[in-house]
Amino acid sequence: MTDIQERPEDRVSTASRPSELRITDLRTATVGWDQWHFTLVRIDTNQGVSGYGEVRDFASKTYALMLKHLLLGENPCNLDKLFRRVKQFGHHGRQGGGVCGVEMALMDLAGKAYGVPAHALVGGRFRDRIRMYCDTPNEPTGEAMGRELLRKVEQGWTMLKMDVGVQPLIGVEGALSWPQGMLPGDTDDAAMDRYNSTQVMHPFTHVRLTPKGIDLICEYVAEVRAIVGDKVPIAADHFGHIGIDDCIRLGEALEPYNLAWLEDLVPWQYTDQWVQLERTLNTPVCTGEDIYLLDGFKPLLDARAVNIIHPDLATSGGIMETKKVGDYAQERGVSMALHMAGTPVSTMASVHCAAATENFIALEHHFSKVPYWSDFIDGVPKPIIQDGHIPVPDAPGLGFELNLDVVQEHLVPWDTGFFEPTPEWDHVTDHHRLWS
Repeated sequence: MTDIQERPEDRVSTASRPSELRITDLRTATVGWDQWHFTLVRIDTNQGVSGYGEVRDFASKTYALMLKHLLLGENPCNLDKLFRRVKQFGHHGRQGGGVCGVEMALMDLAGKAYGVPAHALVGGRFRDRIRMYCDTPNEPTGEAMGRELLRKVEQGWTMLKMDVGVQPLIGVEGALSWPQGMLPGDTDDAAMDRYNSTQVMHPFTHVRLTPKGIDLICEYVAEVRAIVGDKVPIAADHFGHIGIDDCIRLGEALEPYNLAWLEDLVPWQYTDQWVQLERTLNTPVCTGEDIYLLDGFKPLLDARAVNIIHPDLATSGGIMETKKVGDYAQERGVSMALHMAGTPVSTMASVHCAAATENFIALEHHFSKVPYWSDFIDGVPKPIIQDGHIPVPDAPGLGFELNLDVVQEHLVPWDTGFFEPTPEWDHVTDHHRLWS
């Protein structure tokens, strides 16, 4: 009888042999509701362990699939190595979605391989539950918005956000002035109006708020505060495409209502304008949901141009890179909130990042009115959001199991693929080296 010496690891229950783990496939499924759609990414391995991530809302699944040939045969536990290999193929906005979805799936895989939650891979956690803030889209009146926000408070939410912008003023006599064609419905050329109102950057629209327009917005916010009260923080977003001068006029007029922050007043690229906003206004200013990688955030943070930095994990680079953004912000006295409009997959990835980042404030939730939102994953307490918070999972990886039945039920009609093999992406010819 052969005497086989027992090894310590033989007495430990492990999900896999991490050193022998290799990536064998990358597959996708696109789910959605209303006008929203999200691509879920699954990375498979030779040991039957899979990891899940998510491409940001509205982004193409191609952004993830094009990375497959860079990952095949690699060990997913080499997180930094693989991220450095793929990160050049992301960019600001939705173009970063593929890299971020892959990074989430790699973190899920590595955590499962080592039997630890994803937050442990980036330093452990500062908190056991994550504060959520509930985003609430446009309501026609301040009273209606106030009632909706009050319902959220009664459900246990401790932080809120509402849309406040020029959209409700369109068509109100004397509220706005603008060059013809810069507002929806302004001319008979609907295509031109739509392009100008969605594609022309804020500084170039020359849409102006009149004194009446500013008064109407302030009346709206005053009605909200009269119903909700002053105790609960309320942030404001979607101000519309107005230039910095009108942002300052409106920001100063809104100061009596003690808003938690004013979000995305001007495009994030204009660091000097953000410096002007931060220095002029007494309400915190916030931006960042479209910025990719720490290098993209550095100009704003080095200039101390924002009071709150606001990455979206599905754009900013994933869990590890976004924690770096938060840590860099903390060194400069800036807090970090997290933008999020996704399924529970990207939300739980954000939970792990938030748990591991000391200067974190709150994580956005955009779909409180989608009744089946929590059903996409299992293995976590339900509902996922309890009293305005999400408990930080202790289970390996991202800490959930994907509910495949629910995913199938909500596949988008124009892309009904369900995690099929993708051999057509195995061999992509490129020359991606960045140095000579």
